[in-house]
Amino acid sequence: MEATEIARRLEDFIRADGGYDRVAIENFRRMAGGASREIWSFDAELTRRGKAERRGLVLRRDPGAHKIDTSRSAEFRVLSAAHNEGVPVPEVLWLGEDASALGAPFFVMERVEGETIARRLLRDDEYARARKAMPAQLAEILARIHRIDPKKHRLDFLAAPGDNAALTEVRRYEDNLRKLALEPHPAFELGFRWLLGRIPKTPRTTLVHGDYRIGNVIFGPEGVRSILDWELAHLGDPMEDVGWMCVRAWRFGNDQKPVGGLGTRAEFFAAYEKASGVAVDPEAARFWEVFGNLRWGIITISQARTHIDGFVKSVELASIGRRTAETELELLNLIEGA
Repeated sequence: MEATEIARRLEDFIRADGGYDRVAIENFRRMAGGASREIWSFDAELTRRGKAERRGLVLRRDPGAHKIDTSRSAEFRVLSAAHNEGVPVPEVLWLGEDASALGAPFFVMERVEGETIARRLLRDDEYARARKAMPAQLAEILARIHRIDPKKHRLDFLAAPGDNAALTEVRRYEDNLRKLALEPHPAFELGFRWLLGRIPKTPRTTLVHGDYRIGNVIFGPEGVRSILDWELAHLGDPMEDVGWMCVRAWRFGNDQKPVGGLGTRAEFFAAYEKASGVAVDPEAARFWEVFGNLRWGIITISQARTHIDGFVKSVELASIGRRTAETELELLNLIEGA
């Protein structure tokens, strides 16, 4: 579907769903990034009973069939809960579950201005203050996410992880690898064996963001402005988010600072403990970091398969598939303690 057609249909949807007399969309453009979902930025003039307001908005839309199957409805509801609990996220406004409206499920949220390119955060002088502030900010925000009560916000559609969240996640990704891989991956097999021999207990079950990393943060010179991409949110062990933030792929070459290229594990753990009142078990965090690297490796395969199998033709998805070898090397280094 062409951009002009999507914008025209979106005007009709917002007018009907929001009860507006008139909706006019301008500056409708596809945003960079969004490997698994389309992201469109636009300005909307919304008129009701003669009064007009102008808002900067974002459309998040499924591009079509995908190897990573997630729900826009679920993401919308989790984002709404996070917003209501004071987590810095965009306000979600309209949900379109019927694919007939725009050709695929979607939702519309407010546009938060700022930067998302991690290399600029780690390189540019403009963000020197942000680099110092963000490790503690990210830890505090993560603690706030883990305090969200799923029952209060009716997030019962999120599957319970069972008796042990770590074992559930390891088995789930082991099954994913069996379905996705077109060739053997001995490093991943070794990783599964290592993980299954070190399954930690799950002292508490919380809402887990599922993709909490630098690439999903809008930031400014002062630091964090918003947390994005909640499509992988689920119930589980909160240490999964802690370990995921330490995965090497999110450091963008700044490996001496393993937490997103910004800080040390010890600093991040201490800030999380201060904000949450819950101690971080370093061995559990190490387990989830190893799992995170293995998980990312399997995701790179799934992204490539989405392109190879013809679901979504995308150079970005294909290039992500070329990074599988990086995760295999990092996984071996982590297992050896390097």
